[in-house]
Amino acid sequence: MPVVVGLGNPGPGYAGTRHNIGFLVAEGLLGGRGEWTREAAAETARARVAGEEVLLVRPQGFMNRSGEAVRMLQERRGLAPEEILVILDDFLLDFGRLRLRRGGSDGGHNGLASVLKVLQTDQVPRLRLGVGPVPPGESDIDFVLAPFAPGEEVAGLVERGCAATRCWLAEGIEAAMNRFNGCPALERTAPPSAASERDEEDR
Repeated sequence: MPVVVGLGNPGPGYAGTRHNIGFLVAEGLLGGRGEWTREAAAETARARVAGEEVLLVRPQGFMNRSGEAVRMLQERRGLAPEEILVILDDFLLDFGRLRLRRGGSDGGHNGLASVLKVLQTDQVPRLRLGVGPVPPGESDIDFVLAPFAPGEEVAGLVERGCAATRCWLAEGIEAAMNRFNGCPALERTAPPSAASERDEEDR
């Protein structure tokens, strides 16, 4: 059974942050057609996606311990690394761009690093969703742990991630890479300035 691991941090304080886009895509794939249950340091749900029976996983340790849940599930279910798709945020990619890879380094992402470490291989498919760029003067950590800005089309980003995952399931990673790795960034709409808000109130 294919496994989709959406990375994020548990708890209401992290809901809706850029670092949790993996959780949001996993929720989008489930789409209210099932329920999350607790299993092996994770929340899991079975779903039918692109004609496949899929196990959706949201690790419930913090990001840098995401691999613990994957290790426990591997021991229980005998998961093969090539059957696992890890979905994560990437602040080095412009907002809305996607990057699918068969394997490779963790690229500095602590959650992916933890998964690769426990699986003892870097040949794990991954889907990076662009949430960048980081504004000048802001730290990377503060940026990814902050909520999405009003002008960021989060629903569009989640749907794009879901579409790429469906393609991976239905047609394989080569087709998904060809189709989605060249997607342009999503357009941002600038949030209204304080001055324009005051102007609107005066009308």
